[in-house]
Amino acid sequence: MSAAPSPASTPSSTPSPDLPKHYVVALSCPDGPGIVHAVTGVLAHVGGNITDSQQFGDPDTGRFHMRVQVSVDLDEPSLRGAFAPVAHRFGMDWTLDEVGRRLRTLVMVSKAGHCLNDLLFRTRAGQLPVDVVAVAGNHRDLEPLAGFYGVPFHHLPVSRAVPAGEPGSLEAAEAALLGLVDSLDVELIVLARYMQILSPELCRALNGRAINIHHSFLPSFKGARPYAQAHVRGVKIIGATAHYVTPDLDEGPIIEQDVHRVDHGMTVAELQAIGQDVEAQVLARAVRWHAEHRVLLDGHRTVVFN
Repeated sequence: MSAAPSPASTPSSTPSPDLPKHYVVALSCPDGPGIVHAVTGVLAHVGGNITDSQQFGDPDTGRFHMRVQVSVDLDEPSLRGAFAPVAHRFGMDWTLDEVGRRLRTLVMVSKAGHCLNDLLFRTRAGQLPVDVVAVAGNHRDLEPLAGFYGVPFHHLPVSRAVPAGEPGSLEAAEAALLGLVDSLDVELIVLARYMQILSPELCRALNGRAINIHHSFLPSFKGARPYAQAHVRGVKIIGATAHYVTPDLDEGPIIEQDVHRVDHGMTVAELQAIGQDVEAQVLARAVRWHAEHRVLLDGHRTVVFN
């Protein structure tokens, strides 16, 4: 949830029947003296008990990052109002949310289903703090999988051969996607092997709330059949990268990466199976950390509090 930029009134001291509640505050601001003292001081002033706190000052960017979990006898608007003057004083970019609240999530897919299946299974098993409200695909191949988990599927076909604005064009598909985001109150978009390049305008509209996953090899192979290319070159390590979506293709701030050693005796099918397993695990970790407000943008990089 985005924080209100201006200070609010002093919170009421009258507790609500369902309190105390557990909140997470994540913030970034120019580094300087007194930030930790001010943050912890306002939380102590409202009777909060800090249950977890992590911080990092980046000497390269001059930015300070902090994540605090606090249990307190206040509702969210009151805590937001108490914290707003401190945020304003230090020029913070900050969020306040209830710990464990499930982010409303839309998953975008094409034909490969390993990442979608993993996300939906983990969500149903309670392993991810998200609520997948819809799956959108530029093909219908994964509509039955979404249906199996009881998630609505939206077909958004895309063809660059279709004139702009016509049904099936990139512009029409992206307009329909933004319509879904608005109508469903989507907070997080996950590109689960969605094989369609997003326009720079859409990337900017989804800045900081869209996560992509792609294979990453040493060396890297782009285009069709990357695992076959890797097999031909005899790679020894394959892996995956999860990152935020930006107009620079596959170059957004990295959230998580992992690798797996392979050898000359493995077939293309074996490499692909290993690679898809790594992709699914890396994407799930990135989604969970984002939903838990553990990922803070730091220029072209991220700070990830574990």
